Amino acid sequence: MMYQLLKKLDYKLQFETAAAHCDIPCKIYDPISAQIAVLTMIRLVDLLNELQEKTPFNQEQKVQFIRLVAQKELHGSKVKEEILVIWGDYIKEPQLEMFPELHRLVHNIMTETSKAKQIVDKEITLSLLAKVNRFADIFWQTKGQSTFVAQCPYPPAQSLVYPLLNS
Repeated sequence: MMYQLLKKLDYKLQFETAAAHCDIPCKIYDPISAQIAVLTMIRLVDLLNELQEKTPFNQEQKVQFIRLVAQKELHGSKVKEEILVIWGDYIKEPQLEMFPELHRLVHNIMTETSKAKQIVDKEITLSLLAKVNRFADIFWQTKGQSTFVAQCPYPPAQSLVYPLLNS
């Protein structure tokens, strides 16, 4: 009903059409969500490997195994979504000219995330983190921000690329 009312008003008043480069032109992009999602996948792989040492599983361990796998899937999907939003909505021709590797890098992140979701392999998730960190480094460079690498202070204690923000 509301849609029909707005449509009629638009027909009579001919509202100016708004255009934006993305779904919501908020200009808020940050690869940290993808980086944290990969860290979570690494941690979940560690927990799954610890749990696997306890075979045969009792009922509680079976439930925990299912929950860990489900969360690994969820966070893998989040990695893909966060990277694709930045790549699709923020990355444009100027960024691609500066960093011609971006298309290949994003493609590799997508395929490696799929592989990391399919199996329990820490090396794959560590490799994925390296790719997502490279993406983060490129992203911040396109914003004119220097970056630094620091180890996160919680498990799995891996290194992340962070922007060097000036106060």
